[in-house]
Amino acid sequence: MNDERMRESVRVMLTETGEDPAREGLMRTPERVAKSMRFMTSGYGMDVKTVVNEAIFKVNYSEMVIVKDIDFYSLCEHHLLPFFGRCHVAYLPRGRVIGLSKIPRLVEMFSRRLQVQERLTNQIAEILSEVLDPLGVGVVMEGTHLCMLMRGVEKQNSFAVTSAMLGGFRNDARTRAEFLELLKLSGSMRTRLNPSADGGGGESG
Repeated sequence: MNDERMRESVRVMLTETGEDPAREGLMRTPERVAKSMRFMTSGYGMDVKTVVNEAIFKVNYSEMVIVKDIDFYSLCEHHLLPFFGRCHVAYLPRGRVIGLSKIPRLVEMFSRRLQVQERLTNQIAEILSEVLDPLGVGVVMEGTHLCMLMRGVEKQNSFAVTSAMLGGFRNDARTRAEFLELLKLSGSMRTRLNPSADGGGGESG
């Protein structure tokens, strides 16, 4: 990221809104915005090998592993406004497990980018599947989007739920239902993500 170009872009934007970039309260705003953008898009400079750091271990364990309520913060690529919420990740080991702290780090690696929640959900599931080769991966994300709250429809109580189910979580309704039950999701959300429990045959995510 070219900091000077970023600072100049912010000055232009301030001017176009009718503000004076030289007034006291705004003099350091371009610098602050450039620093913030570096941090909020730091995921582009991260790579999976460094994040995982060989923290994959052979373990004789085949039951579901869940890390839930992982806070995430990201930027909507359409409006550059924040969206944030919680991410829940589960996998079925195939003789190998990953250090538990690495799962939130993988979530952060992809969330600290310009994103849409649907792609973010898939990327987390796919990278965990790639590095672990488990029997299955399930990811559910609940996000509040400021592009919906501050502009557009301005619906203050709305949030988005996305899911990605791979392997055993996609193919086995009981495994999927166990995951959603362990998350203690509301009945309406569980029906949406697990339609077979309501007599339907579709699959979300």
